[in-house]
Amino acid sequence: MNDDSHPKPTLLERLTAWLTREPDSREELLALLHAAYDRDLLDADALSMIEGVMQVSEMQVREIMIPRAQMDVVDINDPPDKILPFVIDTAHSRFPAVDGDRDQVIGILLAKDLLRLCLDEEVDLREMLRPAVFVPESKRLNVLLREFRAARNHIAIVVDEYGGVAGLVTIEDVLEQIVGDIADEYDYDEAEANILGEPDGSFRVKATTEIGDFNLALGAHFSDQEFDTVGGLVTHAFGRLPKRGERIVIEGLEFEVLRGDSRRLHTLRVRRLPAGG
Repeated sequence: MNDDSHPKPTLLERLTAWLTREPDSREELLALLHAAYDRDLLDADALSMIEGVMQVSEMQVREIMIPRAQMDVVDINDPPDKILPFVIDTAHSRFPAVDGDRDQVIGILLAKDLLRLCLDEEVDLREMLRPAVFVPESKRLNVLLREFRAARNHIAIVVDEYGGVAGLVTIEDVLEQIVGDIADEYDYDEAEANILGEPDGSFRVKATTEIGDFNLALGAHFSDQEFDTVGGLVTHAFGRLPKRGERIVIEGLEFEVLRGDSRRLHTLRVRRLPAGG
């Protein structure tokens, strides 16, 4: 006969019991968490997020920022007929606005504010700008996330020790360190084919695409002896995990990182270069 006076402990209670003995180091804490996972007290997603939180507390902005050269910026001096196509093509929701030079960031332009251009040709873009937030490269990610939340801000300009613009970082970049890649309405649909042709002749390729399938689709001749996927091939060519916007040429094909996080690549754009290019 079951004794209902002693109900089954909850997940939180079981996890708390496992952590009753205080760990002496970060490694011991991780070992306890993995032991809890092995005993089905934590699922894989929960374990991954806890590890991500621990990682964020040790990382600095410079490790995840989009470098200065790869920032998509709007020059406030450009005419609207040049700015609008650029904003539509890049499909970001926020853009650093510069005054002629990438080191002269004067504010943040929201893409939605440009809708007013369709109604009023005399709109002054400078009046639309939101204040830019500047943070040092050395700022810890957990501190930055707290500041993002407190100020309800989504983007910050990263500056180096001399005050020059080093790059930018978004709240999404920080959160991805905890929960993994975050897809939005402009991201590649994971349900679609691994390789999609674009109107400009390029291809969107999932990093998990097998080398054999990639060779067949694009007429390439990459070996699959050392790497199984296109992501592995590109990462090896860089010699590290590349960031969004970085490009590399391998055997006449240019690979551009469209999506990725601190753990893996997700989507690449591939272009055939002209012969001898």
